[in-house]
Amino acid sequence: MGAPMARNLAKRAELVVWARDAWQADPVVAAGATRAVNSASFSEAQVVFLCLPNGAVVEEVLFGPFGLAAALQTGATIIDTSTIEYGRTLALQARLLAMGLTLIDAPVSGMQARAEAGTLTMMCGAADEQIEPLRPLLATMASTILPMGSIGNGQLAKLINQLLFDINAAALAEVLPLAVKLGLDPDKVAAIVNSGTGRSYASEFFIPNILKGDFSKGYPMEAAYKDLVSGAEISARHTIPMPVLAAATAVYQSALRAGHGDKDKGGMICLAEEALGVQFRSKTTGQNDG
Repeated sequence: MGAPMARNLAKRAELVVWARDAWQADPVVAAGATRAVNSASFSEAQVVFLCLPNGAVVEEVLFGPFGLAAALQTGATIIDTSTIEYGRTLALQARLLAMGLTLIDAPVSGMQARAEAGTLTMMCGAADEQIEPLRPLLATMASTILPMGSIGNGQLAKLINQLLFDINAAALAEVLPLAVKLGLDPDKVAAIVNSGTGRSYASEFFIPNILKGDFSKGYPMEAAYKDLVSGAEISARHTIPMPVLAAATAVYQSALRAGHGDKDKGGMICLAEEALGVQFRSKTTGQNDG
């Protein structure tokens, strides 16, 4: 996600870029950005964007050996587009405020294709008046930019979206193999679901790939599991029963334990397929014994 977002940003702003794996910055440098040598390369930056895999890495980049936070000038704004835990975001904000820095959590939704097109949805943990001066930069990456109020609210809004997406993916994994087991044609079922009331973004994205047996188009389950952990933590902390989410989480956990963590969320279907002895595949790409 970060590389295409940065390429789009480079079209609008003078950009300095750094990646933990240097090769990931290559296409951004090719688009006109300057490669950072170390954290001192950001000493004049007024706005810094982060797009990192999890909260631990965000904390490491800011306060670890790389020392990004210490290199920034007082008054700089850090916009974290990573998806991390709500509580960790609040903790990071406290540390950064003490250093005279501003943090805005601004996780994004839309997957790689929309990152490349600059049409992501961005949920910002900030008030309208904080976002407006930044909107020209944000608009290079996102076509929908929603200020959500206070710090951390961006992460909460993203989590709500992700949990619904996860529940949809788990439902597809359970129901689609059932259709095959009962003798229905996968291609026709796919057409019905994606043109009927069972349609969702998850079905539109995953079903065509499931039919081809391709589980490489989305974020790997082992990396995305953090969202379900966050959902469970909030449910426990606020004593809010979430039985549907808990059931979806059990499906997700079973897929991870069965060794499907390198697959995207569509790969959850492999569990039910194995249990029922069928596959939800197009007749042109695979066989099933439904």
